[in-house]
Amino acid sequence: MPCLYNYAIKNKIKENFMQLYGLKTCDSCRKARKALQNQQVEYIDVREGQVPDAVLEAALAQFGDALLNRASTTWRGLDEVARASDPLALLKAHPTLMKRPLIVHDGQMTLGWKPDVAAYYAALPGA
Repeated sequence: MPCLYNYAIKNKIKENFMQLYGLKTCDSCRKARKALQNQQVEYIDVREGQVPDAVLEAALAQFGDALLNRASTTWRGLDEVARASDPLALLKAHPTLMKRPLIVHDGQMTLGWKPDVAAYYAALPGA
């Protein structure tokens, strides 16, 4: 079972509401989008649209430092002072540092597109 976070209680997200935060050029995001094409998914490219603070805060609370993609080109381009910064501030300043995709669905959050996450979404009605 993927790591889920009850985001709905805190933020009153509507049932069956799905958002996928990612990058158009990210292979994992493309796989997720293809797998979820029969669902009603709002796709948010993190380069083009800002991830709401509430979503980032909830994701950091659930996933911690795993939310930061330390293998990214953006991370490698940061100096040591920037890398030691507050993760929330880093993600706001450099949204491409976020590990992807981050999916919010029916009040739950998942991170990445591993087999357990793919299986979770494949089991949804209409998938």
